[in-house]
Amino acid sequence: MSESQVRISLRQQQDYRFEIDFGAGVPALVGDEQPPLGGGSGPNPVQLLAAAVGNCLSDSLLFALRKFKQAPEPISTEVTADIGRNAEGRLRVLGLEVRLQLGVPADALLHLDRVLDQFENFCTVASSVSQAIPVRVAVFDATGRQLK
Repeated sequence: MSESQVRISLRQQQDYRFEIDFGAGVPALVGDEQPPLGGGSGPNPVQLLAAAVGNCLSDSLLFALRKFKQAPEPISTEVTADIGRNAEGRLRVLGLEVRLQLGVPADALLHLDRVLDQFENFCTVASSVSQAIPVRVAVFDATGRQLK
């Protein structure tokens, strides 16, 4: 039994372009396939998946640091989706590479080792997606030093 449910609605506008309704108070979004299938008038499903994973990991890292009253802002995140063909020749997301960058040097943050060891476990989306798709996460500080 689930703790809660999230419901969104999609309504076809034309061809592969769909309006995505998230519910009251959240602006709708248009999703569309890139040409030649669609018109490219919005993010495609792979981009939405990558955005969901990156957004969730960013939120999780920020939350974990703020629990220790740390201010890592601004955090920036880049997600790369590796797309290729599976054994049956069908296009699939083969992996996601996530690069999170803190807005401050690592030595300005307390409890950073503890945060880096556990923040991924609290990201609902990445933890769920990684059961089927490899998700590789790297964290850097503001100086470009890799921390994880």
